[in-house]
Amino acid sequence: MAEISIPGVSDKYKTNDYIDALMQKERVPLNHEQESLDRYKEQQSAWRDVNQKMSSLRESSRTLYSFENPFNNKLASSSDENAIDATAGRDASYDTYKVDVVKEATADKFLSVELEKNSTVPSGKYTFQVAEKTISFNWKGGKINDFITSLNKRGNNTIKASLVGVSGNKYALMIEALKTGSESNLVFKDDALKYALQNGIVEKNQKDFTAFGLSLEEFENPHVEEVVPENDQAGMPKFSTKQVSIVKTNDTEKDNRTVIPPRSGLEIAIDESLLSSLSEKIEFRYSVNAVEDITDELNARRTTRPELPDSGSASFEQLSILNESSETELPPVSDTPLTPISGEVDFFVRNADGSETKIEKTNFAENQNGEIEVAVSKADYPEISGLVVRNRNTDSEILLSPFFAYDESKMQDYVPVHAVSKAGDAVIKYEGITITRPTNKIDDVIPNVTLNVKRPTDRTATITINPDKDSAKNALIQFVGSYNQVIAEMNILSDNKPEIVTELDYLSQEEQEAANKKLGMFQGDFSLTNGKSTMRNIVTANYKWSDEAIFTMLNQIGISSRASGSSSGYNASQMRGYLEIDEKKLDSALDENLDQIKNLFGYDADGDLIIDSGIAYALDKQLTSWVQTGGIIANKNSALATKITASETNIKKLESQLDGKEAQLRQKYGHMEGTLNSLNAQSNTINNYFNSGNKNQ
Repeated sequence: MAEISIPGVSDKYKTNDYIDALMQKERVPLNHEQESLDRYKEQQSAWRDVNQKMSSLRESSRTLYSFENPFNNKLASSSDENAIDATAGRDASYDTYKVDVVKEATADKFLSVELEKNSTVPSGKYTFQVAEKTISFNWKGGKINDFITSLNKRGNNTIKASLVGVSGNKYALMIEALKTGSESNLVFKDDALKYALQNGIVEKNQKDFTAFGLSLEEFENPHVEEVVPENDQAGMPKFSTKQVSIVKTNDTEKDNRTVIPPRSGLEIAIDESLLSSLSEKIEFRYSVNAVEDITDELNARRTTRPELPDSGSASFEQLSILNESSETELPPVSDTPLTPISGEVDFFVRNADGSETKIEKTNFAENQNGEIEVAVSKADYPEISGLVVRNRNTDSEILLSPFFAYDESKMQDYVPVHAVSKAGDAVIKYEGITITRPTNKIDDVIPNVTLNVKRPTDRTATITINPDKDSAKNALIQFVGSYNQVIAEMNILSDNKPEIVTELDYLSQEEQEAANKKLGMFQGDFSLTNGKSTMRNIVTANYKWSDEAIFTMLNQIGISSRASGSSSGYNASQMRGYLEIDEKKLDSALDENLDQIKNLFGYDADGDLIIDSGIAYALDKQLTSWVQTGGIIANKNSALATKITASETNIKKLESQLDGKEAQLRQKYGHMEGTLNSLNAQSNTINNYFNSGNKNQ
């Protein structure tokens, strides 16, 4: 069978090889343009690397002279780190402070009775409150572990629950408030309260009252002074305490009643120990009983006059002398009789200075037994020293209950059964002053110092504020490292000496290969040469910031190109501008003259309170001209971006031309193959004709 030849496909005449050979020559301009594009992109990448390293050095420089420079950092140390430590602000004074921790701030943390691990929590509305924050959610019912997860998701740094292993498969539910302080009590509400009561987390509170007042024995020999009447009772007799008595109602004195008859009064002194804090409160009750009105009796007393005896005489023998009659002027009897007084019972607070303050009506409330309950808080009457009762009535007596004192801040409706800890304030002593705070982070006692209270101290702790020399040293090391990276990058790009890369022994293998590709990339670029020279001049210049300055040059604190002192002769590496650190010399300088080192990197030269000179300031200004928007690097990248765009356009144009040229060649060679195939076919036909004729002869 004859071979089938398709022009442009079968490549019978090796035309593809001819076309490829011709196209290789045509692609030479395109290859040159692609090489240029790759070079532009590599140069752009190199400038980006320079920009990144210069930006890093710029930040390091700014750190050394800015408001947050490390030379102003302070460290706080404590002689008892386990009990109290501190954090010092930048404006803290170098000093020592004596602090005693009496008590750390605590939060409510309660345990339940023993529970099964797989116990369930009934459905309902569960509400928990800590201080002013409330956590409330509807629980559909389920296992206790799921309830704990649901509660903790809603805790919002307010409340937390967990299971604590007790024994075997027994666990206790622990619920804790996440906020400390005596005002941050954990309160259970709604079904949370019901669950807490059922599982022994809380129980009904039994108030801890302290009773005080008059006892029965005090009335065996009454000695209370009479009370002066008020102005609106002119004409009435003085209040009397002689008829005051106590009615014993049972075997205990808890419900005994003091009886204050009409026109009587009573004063009760309060012991200072019962009023130790503003949260102390006094409570008592009273009722009014009607008795026979004494107005008529009082009027009768007013009109009765005493019978005066005869003035008498004196006799001697036959002489008698009569005494003059007594001249006694009794007050006149008023023509206006006294009138009954009813419904007038007054209660007063006796202040420490002897004055009296009437108790406001808001302090009175009637209970279900018809008695009037009176509550007096020391917070409302801070100078209270006693209570005064005046029964101004003429037709009723007062039945007064015993007096009770209690700490209002401790009186809650429910109290924990198993309290791991209870909400309480931190208590410290500073400079002999007792200070309480609701949190263990106390930042308002020592200026610019935060105290972190952990537990009570065994002995007085000493808080010492010192300069943070390690922070300053690390910042200087970071500065030197960033500076050397910039100098190394500028050396690599501006010179093609291989030793420049090999000297950088801290580079990894991959980093060395990348550096070698960039070696001498911008050789002859004066901006790099000049920039490197300017930076070297900045770090070696003299900055006399004061006539008393000890350090005016960087090499005086152990930072220079020859700080290591490893060679007294020529050293090419040291001549390239890299900085070295004499750590011993730097440590000594930091120990002795930290403030002077700070001024070396940035100071106010013209007195306008703005940093305008120094090594770090000058470097920052120099580097800004390189890395800022519209700076040296930005302009170079912008020029390269223009070249890249033009190169990419040329490449597309050349590729289009090459595609057309290749199509044209393939078309021509295809026609040629077709013609050759036709001629071959004709030749074969003629040959076949002659061959067949010869066979017939």
